[in-house]
Amino acid sequence: MVQESGYGFTEALISQGTQQKRPALSWGSKIKKKLKTVAPYLGKFRPSVGQCCHQCTPDSLGKKLGQTIPSLGFHNLLSVNETHTRYRGWLVRRVCCVLLVRGCRVYPSPATDRVERVSQSNRVQKALSSPDIAPAGGDTRGLLTHLTPYFPLINTCISPQLLRLVGWVLLKVFGSVFCSVQVNLNHMAPLHRASKQGASLVYVCVPQSIVDSALIPLVLFCHNLRVPYTLCHLQIHNNWFRSVLQRLGVVLLPPDPITEQEAETDNLYSSVMTSLVGELLCEGQVLSVCVSGESWRGGQWLARIRLAVREGVVPDVHLVPVGISYDCVPNTSTPVGLLSALRCGFSLLCGNRQKSSVRIHFAQPFSLKEMCDTGRCRVDGGRPLQDLLLPTILHNRSDAIFGQRMMSWILPPRYFPELCQSERDLSIALTLHLTYSSMSCMAVMSTSLVSCLLLHKHRKGVCLSVLCRDVAWLLEEILFRNRDVGFGGSLVGVVYHSLTLLTPHLTLAAHPKDRSDPLIAPHPSLSATLSLSRHSQILTHTFLHEAVGACAVSAMLCEVAGCGGSSRIRGEEIKGDEVRGEMEFDVALCQEELTERALQLTHLLPPGYIPPCQSAHGFALDAVDTLVRCGILVMEEVPSDTPICDFWRKQGALTWSASDDHSDCEEGEARSFKLSQPSQCPELLFFLCSLMAGYLRALCWATEGLDILDTPLPEAVCLGQIHSHLCDTAQRDRGHYESCSEEVARVTVRTLTDMGCLCVRCWLRISREDVCSWESVHSSNRQTTDRNSTALYPSSSMTNTHTPQEKDQAVNESKVYIVKLYNV
Repeated sequence: MVQESGYGFTEALISQGTQQKRPALSWGSKIKKKLKTVAPYLGKFRPSVGQCCHQCTPDSLGKKLGQTIPSLGFHNLLSVNETHTRYRGWLVRRVCCVLLVRGCRVYPSPATDRVERVSQSNRVQKALSSPDIAPAGGDTRGLLTHLTPYFPLINTCISPQLLRLVGWVLLKVFGSVFCSVQVNLNHMAPLHRASKQGASLVYVCVPQSIVDSALIPLVLFCHNLRVPYTLCHLQIHNNWFRSVLQRLGVVLLPPDPITEQEAETDNLYSSVMTSLVGELLCEGQVLSVCVSGESWRGGQWLARIRLAVREGVVPDVHLVPVGISYDCVPNTSTPVGLLSALRCGFSLLCGNRQKSSVRIHFAQPFSLKEMCDTGRCRVDGGRPLQDLLLPTILHNRSDAIFGQRMMSWILPPRYFPELCQSERDLSIALTLHLTYSSMSCMAVMSTSLVSCLLLHKHRKGVCLSVLCRDVAWLLEEILFRNRDVGFGGSLVGVVYHSLTLLTPHLTLAAHPKDRSDPLIAPHPSLSATLSLSRHSQILTHTFLHEAVGACAVSAMLCEVAGCGGSSRIRGEEIKGDEVRGEMEFDVALCQEELTERALQLTHLLPPGYIPPCQSAHGFALDAVDTLVRCGILVMEEVPSDTPICDFWRKQGALTWSASDDHSDCEEGEARSFKLSQPSQCPELLFFLCSLMAGYLRALCWATEGLDILDTPLPEAVCLGQIHSHLCDTAQRDRGHYESCSEEVARVTVRTLTDMGCLCVRCWLRISREDVCSWESVHSSNRQTTDRNSTALYPSSSMTNTHTPQEKDQAVNESKVYIVKLYNV
């Protein structure tokens, strides 16, 4: 058996084609004779993605449902020819890109008196009059000097000439990196109509790469829409590079703070940014924000936009979720200067040998005022995760506790302390809803499809013909769930394109009997598994209901097997397939207990996977029903001679509502389910369980590693040790590397913190010089004694006896994790 890995995939096909004196892609021609082409739609209609929430914004949804728009197709942003200009001729065909950017409309962006308006705002004046900033003598002439570092941020504008130049450069650079950047034209028409209605637009996306911040303005610029001001969290140190970005509408961090967290804790910075967002919206400008449910990033900007609407600065704002999908996400570092920006561009140009494609979906704009002020958006505050799950884990009670998971860390209380709790909960719900909407309108790319099959279904390898068959099957399942895909054409072409892009992470083995049908398997390395896991993450979001329901079924079957009833069980955790007894899945699963297990798994989901307007219990019920619809579970028939309920006692009322009295009805038996194939383990069940296995496995590994933590630990150190423990466990297990990524480690630490296994305290990080003066007061609380390091003190030790100047000497508040173990 001949084996090749890495970039040898294409070369291996060429070499074996040369040896057999036939074309290199002879396997493709054979498969093409047997398999049909794939279309990115079912029947005659393409999946309709990006619709508004029918529960939170029914009025905005009704505007789209009342219109009949013919299919306009897609536009490749990189395919520029003379038809996109007003001129024709052979010379136009050579300079058509220059003519395109020259003809695009650039809306005015004045910033003449913006500094004066922001400085005179009540919020900024209140921040300047605080005791920490105001001079002791009461002289107000030097107060404006505190605003000097923020003047360049306030004067951020959009230069038409610079925008056209950078737009031309980006078209050339992206043309060398991507083969196409597809934009759905049916999504652009609602944006044009919404921009003419007067309300400002706010584009919201889930960040995947630094390229996202460049793609959205470029698409809007090429379609004659207003280019947005990008609210960016980058810290750029080069002054020339900062001035260029600020003339392109990029609102950066001030040069002094190191991180965005430190900047947000500054009361003056927060007040200036809140006033600046209000002034930009009042001018009619458009904003672009990146939000992430796994971190707190983006929530503070949405809270500022919500404040502008609530305080009457603007009557309303239309939010537009944006879904950006890559065949291969560009692996670029965050630029902090001119040299790092050049290295970032060089890595884009030389990163991949094969060009990939990009699909951009703009969801339907919806009214922020309708969502928040009508009370339709579900906001109940939530309950701590330890209240929802810990009683069940500690076996103190068996019944489920209903409620939503509290996620107050998305918008911590130290940000916007003036917000009341109801407004804070509403901003958190808005962040989660927009995160879910942006992820829902992302297209599933071909690399995601193939990566998911190789990682979760054919981990030990699969023939190419079988892989093509499974791609066609999975494609139909995705389209059936109303998710769009970012590819089309012949099946063999789609699979070959995906395998070519995924070549560095795959292993090719030519079968000696049939060399035209090679074997393909994921490369058993950490980097390859993590890359495939990132590609297939969108499939977890697509099949989330089925994955949660399948894990609940698997948990109940494991309990049955642990009682000594089962025998031959297929699973990656069991070596071999011979166990005690004989394998039969003829087990009845109680619906109530199955729903309770699904509810417990729902509470463990990362934020942004389910919308906040849907209750966790409703999601668990839908997860069980979805398994019935897809054929995994079947209802067990319970024979009964008499009806469970006597409908005639209701005097002919054959339909009951949820509020009707059921006292006349006898309590019937609970419904139960069985697996549709009791004689063998269904392949679909294990495939769906594998979609969530990476995160759940990481949670188990991290729980086992709590004993090794020498607490108290700072946040970064604790996260690093948990990540290191996950990697070491995966190395010992020789597999399951998808459970040791940095993203999974971050979500795992957050889950353990919410469950109460890790206790968070805020400590003041103070320089060593200040320790000498405070040593007598804080000697009992000091945690670090190194002369060259900083000392950690509890924030409660900074009592009211200290002056504001002493409090200002504390650099910042640092999170410290302390292990809080339970006797499980």
